Amino acid sequence: MSVGAEFFEYKKFSGGRPGPRLLLIAGIHGDEYEPMLAATALIQELPELLSAGEVVVVPVANYSAYLGQARCGADGLDLARTCPGDLNGSITEQTAHHLSALIRNSDYLVDMHTGGLMYDISPLAGYMLHPSAEVLEKQRQMAAAFNLPIMWGTEPGPEGRTLSVARDAHVPAIYLEYGGGTGLRPQVIKAYKEGVINLLKSLRMIDSPPDILPLVNRYWVEDHRLDSGFLQGKMPSPADGIFEKNVGIGNLVVQGQKWGSVINPVSGEHTPVYADINGLAFLIRDIVKVKKGDSLGGILPVQETGKIVTCE
Repeated sequence: MSVGAEFFEYKKFSGGRPGPRLLLIAGIHGDEYEPMLAATALIQELPELLSAGEVVVVPVANYSAYLGQARCGADGLDLARTCPGDLNGSITEQTAHHLSALIRNSDYLVDMHTGGLMYDISPLAGYMLHPSAEVLEKQRQMAAAFNLPIMWGTEPGPEGRTLSVARDAHVPAIYLEYGGGTGLRPQVIKAYKEGVINLLKSLRMIDSPPDILPLVNRYWVEDHRLDSGFLQGKMPSPADGIFEKNVGIGNLVVQGQKWGSVINPVSGEHTPVYADINGLAFLIRDIVKVKKGDSLGGILPVQETGKIVTCE
């Protein structure tokens, strides 16, 4: 099915019994390819698996960005900052309008991402800290079903997102992040596909029990602080130049540890960058040319084993 080839196409699958409607979105950013391929694989497999409810799959939500091999659409707008959009607006605004209508008509939302060309990200399932205790608990259960090593709840204020449309419609919603950079990472495709199938099992939309790893094995943070989920605002570069990293994704770091250097190739000046807190390096910039203020990475606070970290 389609809302217009210039916007996006989607596939809809129905099980034999009544049940919830899950919306699965990939390709919000045009340079995040593994989620698109995970969605494509699920389109092939769902007809044989689904026993109840309905799944709607959007494999390439931001088609103009995909054609341009870019994060943003042909109008320069970021679809992840444009929802709920405008029916009479630019290509990205119209896409956001149609996508938001699908979200409001769903019972659950999963929005799949990577770090694109810009970042490498540790595998995580994230969600907004919804003011409704019922919605929040459903989101935690959705995130847990993906069996990714990180679960991350962030403050619910940001606008323009698919998750903010879901928040306002009281639709439980999560997003996924894993990997990034150039090339394809088959492990991301596999993790996302298996995670969606496990979620459908947990929602009783597939007639098999889910396999959910104990939460004691997760790095689980809920951060209520303002802009806690804003990746592009973390650890800003102190200078223009070329970023040389000193840590790897998934490393535990301590505050003051050297994160890397920004090197001016003309003057030869090295500007050091240091970890701003103790914790887990979950986000690292992959494109090495940086401008002052660009995010160089992010750290999740230290966790005591088996306990959720709550940041106020």
